[in-house]
Amino acid sequence: MIVYEGTKTEFQRSVDLDTIAEEIASNILRKLGRHTPDSEFRSWINSLHYMYKVLNDKEIPDDSGIAVEYNIPQTAKRVDFMISGYDEQGRPGMVIIELKQWSELKKVVSTEALVETFTGGANRKVVHPSYQAWSYARLIADYNASVQDACVMLIPCAYLHNYMRRDHDPLDDEQYSDYTSEAPAFSMGQVLELREYIKKFVRKGDNKEVLYLVDHGKIRPSKSLQDSIESMIKGNQEFIMIDEQRVVYEEIIKISTKCQRDHKKRTIICKGGPGTGKSVIAVQLLAELTKRGQFVQYVSKNSAPRQVYLEKLKGAIRKSSVDNMFKGSGTYVDVGNNVIHTLLVDEAHRLNEKSGIFHNKGENQIKEIIHASTCSVFFIDESQRVTMDDIGSVDEIKKWAKLEGSEVIEYELVSQFRCNGSNGYLAWLDDLLQIRETANYDLDGVDYEIKLCDSPEEVKRIIFEKNKETNRARILAGYCWNWPKETRSDTNYHDITIGDFSISWNLDDGQAFATAEHSVFEAGCIHTTQGLEFDYVGVIIGDDLRYEDGEVKTDYTKRASTDQSVKGLKSLFRADPEKAKEREEEIIKNTYRTLMTRGMKGCYIYCTDPGMREYIRQRLEVTKQ
Repeated sequence: MIVYEGTKTEFQRSVDLDTIAEEIASNILRKLGRHTPDSEFRSWINSLHYMYKVLNDKEIPDDSGIAVEYNIPQTAKRVDFMISGYDEQGRPGMVIIELKQWSELKKVVSTEALVETFTGGANRKVVHPSYQAWSYARLIADYNASVQDACVMLIPCAYLHNYMRRDHDPLDDEQYSDYTSEAPAFSMGQVLELREYIKKFVRKGDNKEVLYLVDHGKIRPSKSLQDSIESMIKGNQEFIMIDEQRVVYEEIIKISTKCQRDHKKRTIICKGGPGTGKSVIAVQLLAELTKRGQFVQYVSKNSAPRQVYLEKLKGAIRKSSVDNMFKGSGTYVDVGNNVIHTLLVDEAHRLNEKSGIFHNKGENQIKEIIHASTCSVFFIDESQRVTMDDIGSVDEIKKWAKLEGSEVIEYELVSQFRCNGSNGYLAWLDDLLQIRETANYDLDGVDYEIKLCDSPEEVKRIIFEKNKETNRARILAGYCWNWPKETRSDTNYHDITIGDFSISWNLDDGQAFATAEHSVFEAGCIHTTQGLEFDYVGVIIGDDLRYEDGEVKTDYTKRASTDQSVKGLKSLFRADPEKAKEREEEIIKNTYRTLMTRGMKGCYIYCTDPGMREYIRQRLEVTKQ
């Protein structure tokens, strides 16, 4: 949906009269039902005056189409500025311009699309403006039937009108060349260059005809997108399904297809413990349903699984339309009812109530996902809720499904394909951590390598050796050591210190901890590893889990101050000590249960608490007897 549209003449007149920002704000209230913040209002005044100057050229037709704030259907993404018309050969085209008011930025080393700049009141890592413009153009091209059928050219670029470029500027760094080559970035003093760029593609006016085509296009994945993801899945060993995984996959396809046929809303809940193949099914469904003409997205709260599965799909390919198919769980705050065909929600137990950086957007992520899609699929393991904000539960999903008028269908995955396929190890672990009492007091008959180490240095030595085989061994730790913001990209700063042993937390460098080769030299935490798997893991259990008086005890006060997982527990202890203790135990025990089930072949443990070390040693010795 286009918030503001007009011809170049109409747009310039509105700018001349100083009414353009008011017109946009009025349209947003009328069309979207929301008021415009002062900061956004001021940004329009500023940026649109620059665009007025850019368009002040007689060779840019007066009847070319101008659109401001185009909301891409089925998403919460908005294109800042578009100019439409025809080129010299009469081909329809639209220049997409991402407007930025940034005055400086830094490159984020070892990434292909991230930069750091001051936005939203703080320095943040965000995507490069050229990547943003390119991704919007690809999203429209990949899902807009009118653009595909009429062969509308989409030409992306960025305009940073307050940004003073310098020699060897980070904006132009080689690592961003895949995107800057397709979506050039213009900066302060480059009005003439941006004009010339526009005039290459808009030589004849269209009186908003191309804008109409784009704004009224039906949703349909392009053939190139279908072929692209199908070829990525084909032959990829990471995503092979077996046994009951295939059965559940086929059932979900039937239900999703039925939803598109009868337009009735349905919600599928797929329960499964660690290693039962939930993520494999989700990625396979993403490919197959897209191939069948649906608009489908893979959703997760944490970026780590999205990043890793996207990498595994793409392989050596850097730039792909598939990027737009992986979304965060806070994406659907402003998306309308039933406008997405199918949403596949992985790690659904990690969903939050509110969205946004400050947790102040939307009402409830589960509700918004069900509302936005005809078919919603939630892959969930309630025993992996590990923060105070995690609200994902079967009951919560059912509650919102009922309120949204969505039929609920449930499946359960039982077969274990991680931990050498041993459900016995998982049951033993639950008994060990006193999560629940099981018959698996020992590990007799369990084909899984587990060892208690005498020191963290021993854990490190084993993991380094195991990692030489396939780069699939990592050190993990409970979040009991601070992660200072200023040293998060410095592997030489060792956050975790235990006696003579020290190691850095995983680097905040834009690379996936699970796959980056250097990450074996750092320690990952629950937030960078949940939903992922390795061959071997070394787990350092901190002082938040101790063994005293015959009990496994939890202590949230031993968590790092930088850990937001237990934020709010202190107040809850004052208000309701019994409930707070229950939540504390759930979070801390689930954290270690999750970390200790990341390894497919083995787990090596060190505990900082002597009592916990001795307790685990005795439990392991029972198995040997």
